[in-house]
Amino acid sequence: MVNTKVVFLTGLNQAIIDEVVSYVPDNFDLTVFGKSDLEKDQIDAVKDADFLLCYGMEPTDAVVRSAQECKLVQLLAAGYDRMNLKLLQDLEIPLANNGGANSWAVSDHAVLLMLTLYKQLIAADVATKSGDWSLPITGQNTFEMAGKTVGILGIGNIGKQVARRVQAFDAKVQYFDIYPLDDNTNKSLDVELVSLDQLFRSSDIISCHTPLTKDTHHIVDLQRLELMKSSAVLINTSRGPVVDEGALIKVLQEGKIAGAGLDVFEKEPVDPENPLLKMSNVVATPHTAGTTWDTWARRAQFGFQNMERILRGEAPQAVVRDFDS
Repeated sequence: MVNTKVVFLTGLNQAIIDEVVSYVPDNFDLTVFGKSDLEKDQIDAVKDADFLLCYGMEPTDAVVRSAQECKLVQLLAAGYDRMNLKLLQDLEIPLANNGGANSWAVSDHAVLLMLTLYKQLIAADVATKSGDWSLPITGQNTFEMAGKTVGILGIGNIGKQVARRVQAFDAKVQYFDIYPLDDNTNKSLDVELVSLDQLFRSSDIISCHTPLTKDTHHIVDLQRLELMKSSAVLINTSRGPVVDEGALIKVLQEGKIAGAGLDVFEKEPVDPENPLLKMSNVVATPHTAGTTWDTWARRAQFGFQNMERILRGEAPQAVVRDFDS
């Protein structure tokens, strides 16, 4: 019996590659290519590959066109905005993301950013270490999650996890999504569907968890930011271009919103001179919300199980449906 051939394109370090490879099924042959490997070698390798596995290194169009036997491009990431969706559609190659394997990590991080802003954690840490003790905490500039309304923009795997976490802090949850949950799920998750404008107008915290598509590019624009309460904060752990960065800078500088917690930026790595990095009411992290050691096992297991589903004649899970984006 001929083994199933998988080509893994990745920018990961060797320790993480080894962790992913440890979950390869016995009847699979996996070849790893890094960013320093030549395109022509990748093209030759994928010609008879059954599957492409990708993380941190997207296949070029030439590589995709060469993958004539490919049954699925499987991402270990959640985001798919760097893939040529039109080409995959033309070649009738399905694309799947990680099926929420990093949803625990990203949702933890989103709540971390919320609480960091609400509790003035960065300023308090700096003051304590420099001997100023409680100087930055006035009794008027820190807040609780309890009783607040958290608005979730995009209630997929990560958005649902965020909802559960903030509800544990006694917050209320409302959301907007172009694919709304059914009534039973809304009820069981205890969330309320609202319009996009209502989400921005009435939420104390907006947390962005939508994929980046043509419809979500700058969905958080100046008009919507200006709908927010002056006491509200914006969290973005999805993709940088979901938020119009220029508009966000403007409303923060003018005091129209209270702060922002950002793991992603329109240009990455972020320019050190970006005004957002100079603001005391902005908490910034380097697109690491989904990066924990715990995620790699789930990512790998889901990816290889998805391939095995196809080999059994079953439909793969977490297939990207925004091919028109």
